Amino acid sequence: MQLVETRGNDGKRRERVGFSQAILDPGASFGGLYVPESLPDMGISFLSEYTMSDYKTLAHAILKAFEIDIEDDLIYEALDRYDSFDDASNPVPVSKIGQKLYVSELWHGPTRAFKDMALQPFGVILSALAKMREENYLIMAATSGDTGPATLETFKNREGIKVSCLYPAGGTSDVQRLQMVTEDAPNLKVIGVNGNFDDTQKALKSLLSSDEFRAKLQREGLRLSAANSVNFGRIIFQLIYHVHSYLELMRKNEIVLGDEIDLVVPSGNFGNALGAYYAKKAGLPIRKIIIASNVNKILTELFTTGIYDIKDRELILTESPAMDILKSSNVERLLYDKFGPERTKELMKSLDEESRYELSPEELHLLQEDFEAAYSEDSDCESVIAEFAEKGYIMDPHTATSIKAYREKGNGEIPTVIYSTAQWTKFSTTVAKALGLEAQRDLDAMKLISERFDIAIPKVIEELFSRKIVHDTVVEKDGIEKEMLSFLTSE
Repeated sequence: MQLVETRGNDGKRRERVGFSQAILDPGASFGGLYVPESLPDMGISFLSEYTMSDYKTLAHAILKAFEIDIEDDLIYEALDRYDSFDDASNPVPVSKIGQKLYVSELWHGPTRAFKDMALQPFGVILSALAKMREENYLIMAATSGDTGPATLETFKNREGIKVSCLYPAGGTSDVQRLQMVTEDAPNLKVIGVNGNFDDTQKALKSLLSSDEFRAKLQREGLRLSAANSVNFGRIIFQLIYHVHSYLELMRKNEIVLGDEIDLVVPSGNFGNALGAYYAKKAGLPIRKIIIASNVNKILTELFTTGIYDIKDRELILTESPAMDILKSSNVERLLYDKFGPERTKELMKSLDEESRYELSPEELHLLQEDFEAAYSEDSDCESVIAEFAEKGYIMDPHTATSIKAYREKGNGEIPTVIYSTAQWTKFSTTVAKALGLEAQRDLDAMKLISERFDIAIPKVIEELFSRKIVHDTVVEKDGIEKEMLSFLTSE
């Protein structure tokens, strides 16, 4: 497998790199991203071979199809992280919740969110590569709520690895915040930022491309990498569960091999949806990928109008905070795949300098061949949560955006999988509000919901509320680099 750069090559980096190099050093020329030069064939022949495979067997087969430069023993070790999920034999259950409507639950890992699906094995691989090369790394992560906890969980106490995690202070749920600020390992630093997710991600991408910052790290004996989905090592693992969803429908006799399905993906930074797109392009029989957004709706606007415009636009804080994003990084990889490096560089330059870009009608048509999009207000999500609770299914507000998008853009004759990206416990006050229950604190809301619907609160979530706060640092946006360097030089 070889990866190339979305904005072309600057002559300073290699024109093509292997998978291991791309995950260790994800920064590409001109501030771009790495993308696979080609995709393997995962069409009918591939699917028929793995129809009855368990998740780890399928994952191994897909990684081998990509011909990644990682030894088998390390791949197996990384995939063994799924053994700690609720059901080791099926870490991603798919359940029927309506006529030809199914939900894929991606949140059965240690931090109860979909980021565990990629970050648990990713952390094993990156750490092992660093150790083999006798290199030490600073892993940066910017989070809207779920990447942070999953990154800290997978890298804590790993030799030769330090992690600096940025989150928007006041922009996550209480559970998400507690999952980060109570992590007690000497190689972790959690930094709250007075700003939003776009501010933290901008800082991360700026530092990734900063020669000066890299030089400062080098003096401390450190190299730099990232755990966000700007790192293709995240994306490759997010492709796998879309293939798994299709095979699960086959195993449940809901479809036969070759039938088309639709996918509905709640999306902020577009990594989950990009994984679905790559799976479709590689041959998975997907008719449409429907993007679900909240009221920030930047992706809905892109896929319906061809305009990406964040000029003079304020980020709105919502009850689905993991999607409170305006600058969606992984869209760049889609633009590259559709239009090539020269046009992608032009569009991203326009976004960086003018805070907007506009596609031609022909370019928009190319996007709409694969994508549709819709958005939800908070009130829409609350209504959906209440409706499905009456049917015995409790979902979080991000998952609820998928239901409204499905109803607006789906086809009732096409089997459709929606993706549930977080367990309800991570957003319990919102869920309680939707159910007409009064609770000011997350723990109180969880207990009310647990009693009403006779569902257990995971011990790993309940224990958060009695753990000691370890990380209480909150900085302004311009103080991020200084705080990181202070952490790295404090020993």
